[in-house]
Amino acid sequence: MGNHFSNIKPLSGLYKEWFLDYASYVILERAIPNILDGLKPVQRRILHSLKELHDGRYHKVANVIGNTMKYHPHGDASIGESIIQIGQKDLLLDKQGNWGNVATGDKAAAPRYIETRLTEFALATVYNRNITSWVKSYDGRSNEPEILPIKFPLLLNHGVEGIAVGLSTKILPHNFNELLDASIKIIRGKNTRIYPDFSSGGFADFSQYNDGKRGGKVRVRAKLEKHEKNSIIITELPYSVNSGNLINSILKANDKGKIKIKKVDDNTAENVEILITLPTGVSIEKTIDALYRFTDCEISISPLSCVIMDNKPVFFGVSELLKISTENTKSLLLKELNHRLIENEKKWHNLSLERIFIENRLYRNIEEIEEWDKVLSTINISLKPFTNHLKKDINNDDLIRLTEIKIKRITKFDINKAKDEIKNIESLILEIKNNIKNIDDFCIDYFKNLKKRFGADKKRKTVIKTFENIDAVKVVASNKKLYVNRSEGFIGTNMRKDELISDCSDIDDIIVIRKNGTLKIVKVDKKVFVGKDIIHCSVFKKNDDRTIYNMIYKDSKSVNTYIKRFAVKSITRNKEYKLCKNESNDKILYLTVNPNGEAEKVNIHFRAIKNIKNL
Repeated sequence: MGNHFSNIKPLSGLYKEWFLDYASYVILERAIPNILDGLKPVQRRILHSLKELHDGRYHKVANVIGNTMKYHPHGDASIGESIIQIGQKDLLLDKQGNWGNVATGDKAAAPRYIETRLTEFALATVYNRNITSWVKSYDGRSNEPEILPIKFPLLLNHGVEGIAVGLSTKILPHNFNELLDASIKIIRGKNTRIYPDFSSGGFADFSQYNDGKRGGKVRVRAKLEKHEKNSIIITELPYSVNSGNLINSILKANDKGKIKIKKVDDNTAENVEILITLPTGVSIEKTIDALYRFTDCEISISPLSCVIMDNKPVFFGVSELLKISTENTKSLLLKELNHRLIENEKKWHNLSLERIFIENRLYRNIEEIEEWDKVLSTINISLKPFTNHLKKDINNDDLIRLTEIKIKRITKFDINKAKDEIKNIESLILEIKNNIKNIDDFCIDYFKNLKKRFGADKKRKTVIKTFENIDAVKVVASNKKLYVNRSEGFIGTNMRKDELISDCSDIDDIIVIRKNGTLKIVKVDKKVFVGKDIIHCSVFKKNDDRTIYNMIYKDSKSVNTYIKRFAVKSITRNKEYKLCKNESNDKILYLTVNPNGEAEKVNIHFRAIKNIKNL
């Protein structure tokens, strides 16, 4: 009984263990890509499955999903979504049918209607069985690649987003040709900086990119242009914003009074085209600035480069990621060369033995022998005088192979053809050895060849710019009216029966000065109580040193009268400030506001006070 209870664990302990297991599983097996091939497990399994099915023809996506389920334990929906995401990057998959529209946010057709196959680029860079390490699939029935031997910085070209447990990653996409150029510079030992490039185009400010590390920021903008006399056209979107979301943000800003527009038309199909019509008299330049300031025409993205390395999540900048990817490509090319060298040396050995065997008619030595062991030993002895030039010893498999040569091959054997074939293999071996010796040059040529074959249509789409900060106060539309009730102490935009002060906007601050010498700044609203006996009320501009207030007030304690001239640059909202000397019964006798600090003259009339002869 005591033994039984000793195995009991508290619930909190189980929760801690199980949660850690779950968190590790999501990080390693679902959400975060591997640093070497840049793929999440589901993407790796899809690409392996496509290679397994590859016969040069298109496959129904539903069929690809079905085949991938042999390797991926998370069901068809996650596989289908990942195939669409890979396809929309336009690099690895050759597509047919409706694969959705990133610009409009329209979804792809059902998997049974659309088709795909691997592109030439994928076949050239993603696969090589000879240098792939394999692991058992989740049910133990099949083998799947542990890492795909991708000889290209796919992670940085595709970009990636993933949310795990207590961890996330957001690597932005980069330009195909720029990555190859940067990889060549890395091999040559030069430092290089790379910046994202978005398929949606637009403009981007990378001044705070911070190499894609945590804490960095990228500002991206739509491409806005003056269209006609009173309209603006949007032809390129900011990264990750679709036309529907953008239009909603424009309509919302219009409803809030931040911008003034007449109507928005979405003509987006293959290319983006959003037409914004403005009311007569509204400035196009000011509206473009306001669209960037108050709508999704400009958004800010926070990158975060988290990847799996040696079964652990690690954080690198994109420059470091590219260095690791370039070194990995070099290492894979070296493995391929070494494998080709071994294969060709083996082929040379076999052809040389075959030539010796047939050219010297050694097969006649075994015509009368019946015992198998004696056949092999006779061939071995017969070969000895002719094999000094061979680079490795003759083994049992070599002897068996010679006994399996067909009579037809012996009778039709062409000695000159055999010599030429051996010579070709020898020159190929020399070339491979030279490439291994000069692996850096070989790698540079490999990248240059990729760029030449596949990079012609992959020019940069996003224009790199430095954005100026747009002051909201300067560009917001003044489409409200400000009213005041001086005696009762109310200001607001919904008090139409009261005194009209000026136009204002929804985000304006209002400065209020009362007769007792208190100053207060409040945010504009429908109706706000600010205190009775208002003598001045207007829209307040922060850091404004041109507007000068001239004031004469009477001090209640000393009964003296004072003159004061001042500017109000920046103060805390909703806090009362005293303009006079004392707190209680001081009174402002005179107040003017000069917008350009003009000097002014005041006439003061003295009057006699009882019992005083001279003033």
